Amino acid sequence: MVRRPNPVRWVGYAFGAGLPAAHREWVLFDVSTRTWPLRHLVRTTVQLGPILLALYLLLPMEPWIRLGAVLAGALLGYFYSAVYMYEAVEHRAVKAGYPRGTAAATRAAAHSGDIAAREQRYAERWRKPAAETADDDHSEPFGSGTR
Repeated sequence: MVRRPNPVRWVGYAFGAGLPAAHREWVLFDVSTRTWPLRHLVRTTVQLGPILLALYLLLPMEPWIRLGAVLAGALLGYFYSAVYMYEAVEHRAVKAGYPRGTAAATRAAAHSGDIAAREQRYAERWRKPAAETADDDHSEPFGSGTR
């Protein structure tokens, strides 16, 4: 049974604290469910929120300048969070006791049917069968025409 952490433990988890072994399966669910990128961005918001609020309240400038600085900091924070999203969720799974690569493998296994269907649609649309390719081979290469 997947046991969700209480709100206090979840906030600690959002800031990078490990969870007890009882929540091990929930951590794998958290980093491999369909909405895992959204969950990652929510954790990022929890991490950035207090810092951005403190900066807005403590900077001795005009409100519009403070707001601009806070928004620029938020954009930078979300950018780095998005860039390192895969590594961050993989690290969370490792901290929960899973071998490295488990989160990515779980996500891939859950969506293997979707991936196969997408590859099939791509192949049907953009790849020619071998027989059609062989028929096209007797055309002259580009630039080898006569003048």
